[in-house]
Amino acid sequence: MPRVSQDHLDARRRQILDGARACFARHGYEGATVRRLEEATSLSRGAIFHHFRDKESLFLALAEDDALRMADVVAEQGLVQVMRDLLDEPEKRTEEHAADWLGTRLEVSRRLRTDPDFRARWAERSEQLTAATRQRLIRQREAGNLRDDVDVTVLTSFLELVLEGLVSHLAMGLPADDMEPVLDLVEETVRRHRRNS
Repeated sequence: MPRVSQDHLDARRRQILDGARACFARHGYEGATVRRLEEATSLSRGAIFHHFRDKESLFLALAEDDALRMADVVAEQGLVQVMRDLLDEPEKRTEEHAADWLGTRLEVSRRLRTDPDFRARWAERSEQLTAATRQRLIRQREAGNLRDDVDVTVLTSFLELVLEGLVSHLAMGLPADDMEPVLDLVEETVRRHRRNS
């Protein structure tokens, strides 16, 4: 029997995650039955669960995948850039992927409120985004770009709270055309203000 290449396995895993993202966003965690996951991924139950132990492992991997991509953006450009990316191209907000990302994010929030086991497993993964944000803020403070009268932990919590508010705003379908000035204000709030002498 021929061996399957790592590239093929990685592509198959990506196919499963992309299809599952759409399925979980559309139907919620409980509504994402194995049959619906098969339809969304165009793969069999055996192929899906060859890569993921069970539905919860698949959902956690999907949510972790999103968190890692966000953490990469945060490390390079900051958490406000993640928010700007959500707003940058209005046509993308109506595409399935943007809606799927929001749907997955909201499903994570719902499960955090209602499922203690999921909350415990998710806590380890969500720390990556918080750590990336905190490290970025520390680097910005060391470079003299970040206000120094507020603790970095407080600034991290502030930015995460704004992100959650923006996600909820978009998920409710509220207009986002006027959000750029709001994000400018958020960015200005954490910057160091230099006095003119």
